[in-house]
Amino acid sequence: MYLELTDDLLDYRNRIREHIAAHRPPMNRLPGTRSPKPADLPVYRQWCASLFSAGFVGADWPEEWGGRADHTALQDFVLDVELAQAKTPRPIGAYNLISGALLASGTQEQKAKFLPRIRQFDDLWCQLFSEPDAGSDLASLRTKARREGDDWVVSGQKVWTTHAHIADFGFLLARTDPAVRKHAGITAFVVDMQTPGITVRPLREITGSSDFNEVFFDEVRIPRENMIGAAGEGWAIARSALAHERSQSQREDSIADAVRQLVQIAADSPRDGRPASEYSEVRQRIGSFFARAQVSDLLGFKGLLKSADGVSDVGDSPVSKVVFTEANLDIATYALELQGNRGVLDSPDEEVLDGGRWQEAFLYARGFTISAGSNEIMRNLIAERALRLPRDPAAG
Repeated sequence: MYLELTDDLLDYRNRIREHIAAHRPPMNRLPGTRSPKPADLPVYRQWCASLFSAGFVGADWPEEWGGRADHTALQDFVLDVELAQAKTPRPIGAYNLISGALLASGTQEQKAKFLPRIRQFDDLWCQLFSEPDAGSDLASLRTKARREGDDWVVSGQKVWTTHAHIADFGFLLARTDPAVRKHAGITAFVVDMQTPGITVRPLREITGSSDFNEVFFDEVRIPRENMIGAAGEGWAIARSALAHERSQSQREDSIADAVRQLVQIAADSPRDGRPASEYSEVRQRIGSFFARAQVSDLLGFKGLLKSADGVSDVGDSPVSKVVFTEANLDIATYALELQGNRGVLDSPDEEVLDGGRWQEAFLYARGFTISAGSNEIMRNLIAERALRLPRDPAAG
């Protein structure tokens, strides 16, 4: 999407480009939620730390903890555009989530201990929220924490935990009071992922990677000083942290760029002896995708501007998420359809197009409609909170 930048933003963009040229790591941009390979972790940590130290990431934090007084949401948008266009990896993990929780509800001791290490990317974080029976309905979580002396003792299971297999710390929600209503009995903790009693089991995905994990807690002892806020405040802390995380741009690669690549695929893919791009129905489909891509980009930018002005609507993020992820899935699916028989090939095959990029995009695209809240949940949020329709009876 074209955005006419002010002189200040042009200068900011140039500084980002200079930083990328000087510090970019010898690794590719990570698609979706993919974790860095173990061999890449040292250079990846250095790269992410450089983005913090240069003031490009974490700029919205209080100045006391490394933020900048002149930070704007548009700067974050420019950063994400430049990282995407340069095919350069961005910071992953739950650093945004936990930093929001600590900045809003952490003690001074917790902030002093963890925030500098987040900025130096000494620690990778994971989000220990979802459970086998508490994903969409997170408040129904069953992982329990009971008080024993100066510790909390945790037992239970989490699932779909991204990056848990490489994480140093986790942001954990556990039930500490089963006697009160479910939203009120949840407490937030920081947990060292090397604590005895924690077992991480990677889940094999259809993509071939294992970036999601099951995490088991067997009488895991967490020091009381690692509790964030007070007991029972975990639900409110998590909601506030999620709002902080969603306020960050974290832009995916533009799907408008993907549509432009569809044009080339159609030109290079024969159909009955003619390029597929010569067929009206192909041009109609690609044109429709481009319109949807433009709407997706504009919705994202509109939400960014509203957030910058402090006038965000509860429907902004859910609408943008549904529009982007479903257009992205349809585009990736059609890219394989255009390739015909080549669409079923994989990256090792010499006949595969673009090194298997579209096969990988297709496999990840379905996951985007589920991660960060499934699109079914997003539609409920739009209906109930933005449009104030009656609550879905199936939701209980």
